[in-house]
Amino acid sequence: MTTASTLDFDVKTLRADFPILAERVHGKPLAYLDNANTSQKPRQVIETIDHYYRAMNSNVHRGNHFLSQQATNALEAARRTVQAFINASEDREIIFVRGTTEAINLVASSFGENLRKGDEIVISAMEHHSNIVPWQMLCARKETELRVIPINDAGELMMDEYEHFLSDRTKIVAITHISNTLGTVNPIKRIIDLAHERGAIVLVDGAQAVPHEAVDVQALDADFYVFSGHKVFAPTGIGVLYGKASLLEAMPPYHGGGAMISSVSFEKTTYNDIPFKFEAGTPHIEGIIGLGSALEYLRGIDLGAVAEYEQELLHYGTTALLGIDGLRIIGTAAHKTSVISFMLSSANGDVHPHDVGTILDNEGIAIRTGHHCTQPLMKRFGVPATCRASFAFYNTKEEIDALVRGLRKVQKMFA
Repeated sequence: MTTASTLDFDVKTLRADFPILAERVHGKPLAYLDNANTSQKPRQVIETIDHYYRAMNSNVHRGNHFLSQQATNALEAARRTVQAFINASEDREIIFVRGTTEAINLVASSFGENLRKGDEIVISAMEHHSNIVPWQMLCARKETELRVIPINDAGELMMDEYEHFLSDRTKIVAITHISNTLGTVNPIKRIIDLAHERGAIVLVDGAQAVPHEAVDVQALDADFYVFSGHKVFAPTGIGVLYGKASLLEAMPPYHGGGAMISSVSFEKTTYNDIPFKFEAGTPHIEGIIGLGSALEYLRGIDLGAVAEYEQELLHYGTTALLGIDGLRIIGTAAHKTSVISFMLSSANGDVHPHDVGTILDNEGIAIRTGHHCTQPLMKRFGVPATCRASFAFYNTKEEIDALVRGLRKVQKMFA
């Protein structure tokens, strides 16, 4: 039954904030169902970036003239917006990076210096490559061991195995909050609590979570929480590393250069305080300000209603897709968000996901096809790639209906 909050969720008005959704592709209305890859941007963010370049373009933290002060104030206001959005205790716990990938690499390279031979790092079988490769590199460098939590056929973590893995040798647990391929929502609070009982720190990859649900890093007790701007309706090339202040203060810098120093001589360099110790060089100023604008936009929307509406889309889409003979969904966790990965077959066998994506594109429908930077996960399910439809709050049931029609057309073409 549709609830009041869903009824009050005005999708038509929200869609009007996103200019690109009015575009046509190959003469057809655009149905953008690739939000787990990157999200579209509201006009409020576009206008914020335009205003920055028209009215305050200057470097930050480096000048006492008017434009520099304006740009610096806008950047630091964005930092405070991020702090409030994820409920960090201090704004200095917010480090601006290029994205989730750089944030994970920063922690692996900096905090990872604490690890010793024989220590262990725990990840899961559903991780994005960005939360696998940096830890493999650290293991090779430090002679540590990488352990992988298995998943069941529904795409859920096998928590008994996770608890079995944890020991006094476990130093880092790096885990995705929500799987970009399966949509599985992991029990992050329980994962963190169990790791802390063994004295391990936890990094949470929140790239897919922040766009879909309220995140409270203090309530989770996350040691590190990372996400990318471009998945949360902000520009590309900007991301966030949240870290507990005590951890960040003890970590060595990741990059050397301007802004991250307090003083420099040829004999010795003294490093700046956090967050600046980790923000060497001229930052992605317009990206940071755009991120602040995107999060302010989201703060103006009822995130509870967003989550409820996206669950409605997920249920509607799942039911509609399962009505297609020969379609198999990969990832059927009891607790998941608005991502549906699937394989499609016709009378002549499986249709390659790339062919599915190409034909759908001709119908104006944008989905993602491939391994989604989760090749080990593809191997776990015995497939080379999948088709993936992923929803945001501006998507509609009519777009899902268009997807179903497109998939039926694919089947006819390959019959």
